[in-house]
Amino acid sequence: MENIIVKCPSCGTKNRIPSHRLNETPVCGKCRASLKDVIGAGKPINITDSSFNREVIEHPGAVLVDCWAPWCGPCRMVSPILDEIATEYMGRVKIVKLNTDENPGVSSQYGIRSIPTLLIFRNGKQVDKIIGALPRQEIERRLISILR
Repeated sequence: MENIIVKCPSCGTKNRIPSHRLNETPVCGKCRASLKDVIGAGKPINITDSSFNREVIEHPGAVLVDCWAPWCGPCRMVSPILDEIATEYMGRVKIVKLNTDENPGVSSQYGIRSIPTLLIFRNGKQVDKIIGALPRQEIERRLISILR
């Protein structure tokens, strides 16, 4: 049985949650704040220019931002890979999707000129950028390197 460690967004306490209890709406052991948003539902969430700061910059931990567009073939190839990673790394990495056609602000701010582009953040700071549809092993290797 694997445990996941999540940091409470309210008080900063690290909480150990057994993986088999992730679907039970866990709360912080110290301040009783909900940890549901920190853990996520094990799947990528859609964000916009207006929610980017809240979902990515203010998130305490690792976030992978998938910059994509619905018409992009390589983006559609990467999407199932990110779904699998979101499930496997639930509680350790938050995966979000940003439609670059509908959200030009963040795309411009981070110099997104080609899609798919994956931006990797840790504690609100961009630490890596992956351009193009890379194999799952390469995406995971780059992700794991910032989780250590």
